[in-house]
Amino acid sequence: MELILEQMPIVIRSLNIGFLQTLKLFAVTLLGAVPLGLVIAFGSMSRFRPLSFFTKIVVWIIRGTPLMIQLLIIYYFPGLVLGKPIWGGGETGRFLAASVSFIFNYACYFSEIYRGGIQSVPVGQEEAGLVLGMTRSQIFFKVTLLQMIKRIVPPMSNEIITLVKDTSLARIIALQEIIWAGQAFMKGSQGISGAIWPMFFTAVYYLIFSGILTVLLGWLEKKLDYFR
Repeated sequence: MELILEQMPIVIRSLNIGFLQTLKLFAVTLLGAVPLGLVIAFGSMSRFRPLSFFTKIVVWIIRGTPLMIQLLIIYYFPGLVLGKPIWGGGETGRFLAASVSFIFNYACYFSEIYRGGIQSVPVGQEEAGLVLGMTRSQIFFKVTLLQMIKRIVPPMSNEIITLVKDTSLARIIALQEIIWAGQAFMKGSQGISGAIWPMFFTAVYYLIFSGILTVLLGWLEKKLDYFR
């Protein structure tokens, strides 16, 4: 017990650094995937059939393959196959590759949620807006979008909570996120080796982060109850 107490400051400091990397990847993914998902949703619903078909195929491929494989391909393919490494070296390059992978993956998932939310709004409301002289863009932003947001909050919340845990997959390309930091003490790091107890602290970080997000997303869902 005394040994654990001595090692505690070292472990907590390392886990905090790893958690900041996890938090940064989570934030960048949301900032990129939320708007990109809407663009992809418009592509899949486009009346231009080649665009719609192409977008649906891309979404099908991304949703049908593991994120871990996508990470490996995006990070290693340019350098190993094309002979043109584009991500650079070190932690910055790994973070950039992980960000691109996560953003595109989650944008495809979000696009299907957006598409379902948009198509769930009765067509009669768009027709009524056209009769009133509104443009299609005005109808979308003033009528459809607001109702869509209410409908997509629960499924989006599930995907966001899943994203918290999926960030751990970035360690497959050696991005030093929080699980990487916790696992390092099992292999040997900063004079500590064979210690599994840091992994339990890692789980606590995830539980607290997920708990805070669950409360915030639940509050948002209640705030949108006026659409009922």
